[in-house]
This record gives sequence, structure tokens and C-alpha cells, in this order.
Amino acid sequence: MKVMIEIDGAMEETVITIQAKEWTTELEELVKRVKASQPGRLIGVKDEQSILLDPAKVDFVYSENRKIIAAADQQRIELKMKLYEVEAMLAPRFFTRFSKSVIGNLHQVEKFELSFNGNLCVYFYSGNKEYVSRSFAGAVKDKLMGGFKNGS
Repeated sequence: MKVMIEIDGAMEETVITIQAKEWTTELEELVKRVKASQPGRLIGVKDEQSILLDPAKVDFVYSENRKIIAAADQQRIELKMKLYEVEAMLAPRFFTRFSKSVIGNLHQVEKFELSFNGNLCVYFYSGNKEYVSRSFAGAVKDKLMGGFKNGS
């Protein structure tokens, strides 16, 4: 892979152009890393105040009683977004689906254990824990152990 950087003072914003013969998983990973480095915050509501959340500090986002909640440390903050919108925004930041109603931050996972029923229990550095359903457990385990290769 060849990297070319052109500095031009007349440019109003940074533009990244990728030229390739075909789309590869390496290119997909590169695009995800570039998108993840861009600033982006979640806006939540707690006690009638708007709160800006750094996605890197969020352990997981889940759906409960038709509300979308972000778990950051021991706080629970409601987000005014749909779960699929949160997932699309956070996928480049190493968030992945844990179940139909949970998206987790793989960078915040401290340890995990596989239970006898096939579910995966994930423990976060903050002390939070969440379960990964059987249908997503294999993919999450592979991503945790494999260093996020071939996907988010």
C-alpha cells in the first residue's frame, strides 16, 4: 500500500481519497479507523439536562421500556435516538451487537466468561456487566480474542 499526503493551504477541510483496484477488508478497516478518529458525541438526557457523552466512555447501549439507555460507569443516561441509529454511529468505534436490544463497546471489556447455556457474560472495566445472546456470542468472542479483524 502506498500513502501519499498533499498539503495545500487553499484547502478548506481535510479530504481523504482512497484509490484501489478492489474493495478489501483492509480498506474497510482503514475507513472504520478514520471514521472512529473523528470527533462525535452522543447527546443524552438526565434530570431534564442535556448531557454530552464521549462514546469511548460508554460501556453499552440498550433498549428498555421503549427507551434507549447508555451505560457509562455507574450512570444510565437516556438517548433520544433509535438503537439502529446509535449502532450505525458507534460501529466504527468498536461497538458491536450483543443481542437484539444491546450494543456493547469492545474496548471497555475487561473479561468475559462463557456460561453453560451458551450465553456470554461480559464484564466491563467500570464494574458493569452485560450478557451476549447465544446468536451473537461467537462473533463477539472472535472479535474480543481476534483484535477486531474482519469487521468492527
